[in-house]
Amino acid sequence: MSSRPVYSTELGRLCPDCGRALAQCACRAAAAAPAGDGIARIRLETKGRKGKGVTVIAGLPLDAVALARLGQQLRQRCGTGGTVRDGLIEVQGDHRDTVIAELTRQGFKTRRAGG
Repeated sequence: MSSRPVYSTELGRLCPDCGRALAQCACRAAAAAPAGDGIARIRLETKGRKGKGVTVIAGLPLDAVALARLGQQLRQRCGTGGTVRDGLIEVQGDHRDTVIAELTRQGFKTRRAGG
């Protein structure tokens, strides 16, 4: 097992695989290429969240930076919190209708998933 630095005071966080700054890392960008058919699937999850509903958006054909930016726009539009993790956007609360309207307005194909 090789040891590489994971942080540099000059560059910030470093990629553990190639040793470059995360912003300039090519190996992570290639691995994080968007997958799927390009249809945004919007569902409501309550399982494992103590009964609290969370609107989950999956399947968007965007890279990590664009996904984070879109997640921020959706959270502001819904007036609530949330996060972007593992290629999914999570918005606290049941905002499926608002999210579908906003994504359709921005030109994404959307589909309601799960019931």
